[in-house]
Amino acid sequence: MSETLFDDAGAEAAKGQEPLAVRMRPRTLDEVVGQRHLLGGGSPLRRLVEDDAPMSVFLWGPPGTGKTTLATVVSRVTKRRFVELSAVNAGVKDVRAVVDEAKRRMGMHGTRTLLFVDEVHRFNKTQQDALLPAVENRWVSFIGATTENPFFSVVSPLLSRSLLLSLESLDDDDIRALVDRALTDERGLGGRYAMSDEATDHLVRLAGGDGRRSLTYLEAAALVAGPSPSGGPPAGEGAPEDGSEAAGSGAGPVTITAEDVERAVDRHAVRYDRSGDQHYDVISAFIKSMRGSDPDAALHYLARMIEAGEDPRFLARRIVVHASEDVGMADPTALQTAVAAAQAVELIGMPEARINLAQAVIHISLAPKSNAVVSAIDAAMADVRAGRAGPVPPHLRDGHYKGAAELGHGKGYRYAHDFPGGVAPQQHAPEGLTEREYYRPTRHGAERRFSEVLERIRGVLKSGG
Repeated sequence: MSETLFDDAGAEAAKGQEPLAVRMRPRTLDEVVGQRHLLGGGSPLRRLVEDDAPMSVFLWGPPGTGKTTLATVVSRVTKRRFVELSAVNAGVKDVRAVVDEAKRRMGMHGTRTLLFVDEVHRFNKTQQDALLPAVENRWVSFIGATTENPFFSVVSPLLSRSLLLSLESLDDDDIRALVDRALTDERGLGGRYAMSDEATDHLVRLAGGDGRRSLTYLEAAALVAGPSPSGGPPAGEGAPEDGSEAAGSGAGPVTITAEDVERAVDRHAVRYDRSGDQHYDVISAFIKSMRGSDPDAALHYLARMIEAGEDPRFLARRIVVHASEDVGMADPTALQTAVAAAQAVELIGMPEARINLAQAVIHISLAPKSNAVVSAIDAAMADVRAGRAGPVPPHLRDGHYKGAAELGHGKGYRYAHDFPGGVAPQQHAPEGLTEREYYRPTRHGAERRFSEVLERIRGVLKSGG
């Protein structure tokens, strides 16, 4: 358990001894990068802070999106005593001790406490239930951070008494803003280091939307780049407090290169421009490799895009599309696998979801191929766009409203379940389109069986149409 009173003296005590990501933690809501949907004027979180109201909040989002940062900023701005528990090693006894101390301080000194529980999804039901009285009676302001879906991992009574706020991965501009601030701010590298454009691009890719990771990598790259011209260590320890250079040093800042970042992180820079030709070339090769039944090549391109920091949700969407476009009814389970992988990206996040994406890619690559589904819908849409859209046959029209029967709506409709095989011989398509056959199944995989079934069904339909 860690406890902090966010006064200026406490904030200065550990200056220069903490990791860069901790030193650069925002001090006000306006300094927080990203999460604009939570921090805009009139947003629930900002109103809670500005009105200094008691609160119970769950912050749900991927790692490095600012959950701990928001909790510490809220504590600082509202001048609440900040107590942090990690659900990894805290138990019911720890929770009750914090609550009892919070009640004592409130009663004796009027001091309010903000209890922050990191990885709250790791608390079992008994541990979560121990929080309920404190939340219900507002003995503490509670903020729980979780990377797991709270609807699955948090007990309903606690969730219903709390505000649920979803955090999003930081975008590239957010990461650049964090890096630029850390390079120039005296709490960070204080202008003693600069970065080449290529190094910044590579760092942004490696961060993958994780702000903490970007600053951790920056600090490591500064160490690799060598001593700053001021003579102080890269992380800022022992550097002059006013940011001035050491006497006799007239050199400019040390430039961190892409090679420095590579050496620090031990990951080769992937030559991949997410907004340029490489983006389109690699995703094209990825799709065509799945279509060409080459799982090894498809996995290579998947790995290449993941390593380059491509949005995994984009990758999941492309996989879902091609489960129907290139496999379709030849293996209907391919779409199930693809959708499950897309859901895993949302529920689990990276890097673990790479496994789910890979499974879907392998499934689609090895599945029998058919483009009959996409060909069918495209052909149907082409007819509609060409004006081939006659009136709905009278026997299929809605006959439930008053006067419909007098118009002949529904008259002569044959209820499919009254006929052998559940297929009634009757016309469904508008006049002029009765001979159109959009879906033309192949003889590949499961579609061979569907082809035989469809042939029989079409025969029955046309026998009484």
